[in-house]
Amino acid sequence: MDIADLRDRILNQERRALARAITLVESAREDHRAQAAELLDALRGAGKQALRIGLSGTPGVGKSTFIESFGMMLTAQGLRVAVLAVDPSSARSGGSILGDKTRMERLSRDKNAFIRPSPSQTHLGGVARRTREAVALCEAAGFDVVLIETVGVGQSETVVAEMSDLFLLLLAPAGGDELQGVKRGIMEMADIILVNKADGDLKSTAIRTCADYSGALRLLRKRPQDPEGFPKAMTVSALEENGLSQAWEEMVTLTDWRKDNGHWAGRRVQQAQYWFHEELRQALLARLETKDARDVVEALGADVAAGEIAPSAAAEKALMTLGIASTKA
Repeated sequence: MDIADLRDRILNQERRALARAITLVESAREDHRAQAAELLDALRGAGKQALRIGLSGTPGVGKSTFIESFGMMLTAQGLRVAVLAVDPSSARSGGSILGDKTRMERLSRDKNAFIRPSPSQTHLGGVARRTREAVALCEAAGFDVVLIETVGVGQSETVVAEMSDLFLLLLAPAGGDELQGVKRGIMEMADIILVNKADGDLKSTAIRTCADYSGALRLLRKRPQDPEGFPKAMTVSALEENGLSQAWEEMVTLTDWRKDNGHWAGRRVQQAQYWFHEELRQALLARLETKDARDVVEALGADVAAGEIAPSAAAEKALMTLGIASTKA
């Protein structure tokens, strides 16, 4: 693969080249990983800094409908929008349906939009492991907004907050014991809570649900990266496309304040450090999957089972045998 040619085509905003590059960074093949690293290094600093928006929500809350309506509104304003939709993978077969693109039929035909569904591959965090690199490719391709959709809501899905500038939590009204339905951890990470389906018979219920969350947010500890009034809860209707422009205005307001007060750049530095440590952790775990490493671990595991060595001592011995520095060093 000609990496220099692929780089130039991405910078020229060729959609096919972007799709091919994302396929490359998602590959687990060793030669592809080397090429992906070369491409990402060649693109570093190129393109623009897009607004990265993470989006999570309970299944059935209408994430795909919201993204399509929200994306169509942004493209109508002349913005280029990329959607990285992560589908859950089966723990049994490893397969994914990857149906998000078919659910966003209008947006998928928009020339200013790019939709890429990816399998989560059972990774915790509700996002594919290489989603962060796909975001960097979309920025290099000149997109103004990158939407990162996770597979669901819960404590594990908060990883998306480590690759986004804004984190939206999408909730449905009349979910039953709403405040208990979402973990406190993900509420503390949310910048804006959007109560969707505020239309028809559910409109009054959505307004009450929004008021409940607004009250709950006021009880949370104030974060230094928030101006007065944030985080906040709002009602939207993706189906009727109501409240979307107001939500976008609040996102722009929050983003501008963070840029002016130094929180935007500082957060991206923290995120880069986080992903360095994550890549290091994954590389170390990968070393345990080699045949030699498995043989060592199985042999020491048998000694532990026989009571011949303590688990902690066996772990230290395994690390030394594999050439990994001891935690006691």
